[in-house]
Amino acid sequence: MLIRLLRTFLAPYRAQLAGVVALQLVSVIAMLYLPSLNADLIDRGVTKGDLGYIWTTGLWMLAVSAVQIVAAGSSVYFGAQAAMGAGRDMRGAMLHRVGSFSARELGRFGAPSLITRNTNDIQQVQLLIVMSVTILVMAPIMCVGGIIMALRQDLSLSWLLLIAVPLLALGMGTLVARMVPGFRDMQGRIDVVNRVLREQITGIRVVRAFVRERQETWRFGVANTELTEASLRVGRLMAVMFPLVMLISNVTSVAVIWFGGKLIDSGEMQIGTLTAMLSYIMQILMAVMMASFLAMMAPRAAVSADRIGEVLETESSVRPPALPQPFTADPAVVDFRFAEFSYPGAEQPVLKAIEFRVEPGTTTAVVGSTGSGKTTLLNLIPRLIDVTDGAVHVGGTDVRHVDLEVLRSTIGLVPQKAYLFSGTVASNLRYGNPEATDEELWRCLEIAQAADFVREMPKGLETPVAQGGTTVSGGQRQRLAIARALVRKPRIYLFDDSFSALDVATDARLREALRPETAAASVLIVAQRITTIRGADQIVVLEDGAIVGLGTHEQLMRDCPCYQEIVASQLSAEEVR
Repeated sequence: MLIRLLRTFLAPYRAQLAGVVALQLVSVIAMLYLPSLNADLIDRGVTKGDLGYIWTTGLWMLAVSAVQIVAAGSSVYFGAQAAMGAGRDMRGAMLHRVGSFSARELGRFGAPSLITRNTNDIQQVQLLIVMSVTILVMAPIMCVGGIIMALRQDLSLSWLLLIAVPLLALGMGTLVARMVPGFRDMQGRIDVVNRVLREQITGIRVVRAFVRERQETWRFGVANTELTEASLRVGRLMAVMFPLVMLISNVTSVAVIWFGGKLIDSGEMQIGTLTAMLSYIMQILMAVMMASFLAMMAPRAAVSADRIGEVLETESSVRPPALPQPFTADPAVVDFRFAEFSYPGAEQPVLKAIEFRVEPGTTTAVVGSTGSGKTTLLNLIPRLIDVTDGAVHVGGTDVRHVDLEVLRSTIGLVPQKAYLFSGTVASNLRYGNPEATDEELWRCLEIAQAADFVREMPKGLETPVAQGGTTVSGGQRQRLAIARALVRKPRIYLFDDSFSALDVATDARLREALRPETAAASVLIVAQRITTIRGADQIVVLEDGAIVGLGTHEQLMRDCPCYQEIVASQLSAEEVR
């Protein structure tokens, strides 16, 4: 997966990568040439006292060093450009893919894991690219070139290379093989830490209200300790790697000096040749050491690439149609035709044989006990999930055959958990229509019974809103979410228990103000409060995913025992008050 990922996302940067290879080649050749010049300077200049040769060779070495520095610096620049660009493209591709996921795929991965994959995992791959373009090209050229240049200097010490290089490669390979499962475990532990931390930050008020700080601290401590232990297991292997490299390098250097000194004493080798041999052997071992840096990072990047690829290769269960079809009737007409929905592997479907029709200008309410499938039913209309049997038609066309953007542009959804984005009140309202004027925003706020508290805010429409809308109360958040849907002026309004945080008086005023605004649209309301839906044109009663009652309030009070129980429970509660 790592190779496939790199091949895909580095393809647009072929020119930069070609430049990196060329510049690294120039840099390594210059680096390999310097010890030979140094040997000549010692043997022909220093030992013979030829000052002119020393100056000439020294200046030439300075020129070669300048070329090496410029080439190395330029290669790092182009390599970093390619790596940062590939990382940016990967993040964009992941965000695009996750944006196409239905609720089923989002639930499968979970938000904490998706965040980790789009940040930490991509960062690991990006870091590998940076190291690869600077080391992967240089290391083999330096290693092979160093061996050739060392053999050119003297063959009598070449047997040291036959021992040192394979020994170092064997040690590195053994350590890397043991690191791979450790890195995989570590990435999973990071997911757990992110999940626990996200839950605790999001639910901080619940934690404090139930005095669970100590237990939550312990829970985070367990996740943190497990990550620490996984990191230490990998860290211990990494800690062995560098001493091993240094041990082999230093022992090899001592051996070169020991045996080279004997050759110089016997007159079989010159001092400059020994110096060059020592430099080349160090360059060869440095190349292996640099490769070990890369080998150390490659396992973790490979694990991260698998996790990234898992997301990128996951197809959404909600796929856009190959040949989109237009609406053949009023887009406000919603028609459920024996619609069913099941989660993969579930024994029972969440929704079973749902059949009813919503006409423009009417209000349809959906009620039922917790877990009866009310929210799932609403999610079928904008294709947040797709039916597993039957069909849902909007505007006379199966929603699976309508372009997703066209379909969703006709719908104004107020979800069960009203969510506001970081920004201002105005920017949140304009999420429904970026071109809306301030007058239109105030009008929608008036309808949603939100204008009064917005006027009281320090900056009105420009008052900052925190992520998730945590700077406003639950009821205010719901009313702002309703106003956002109104700004869009859709043909279908979906209110998923969107009035639960409102008091009875505000609820009544809001519903009264909504009637003229939604007169030509279809309105579907999921609600638990009977006073909210008793005036609906039709009420759908769900029980265990099936329709057990369909009609007006009066009809259901006469014919539907399930609805009668719901009404009786609420009336009893009101009487107790």
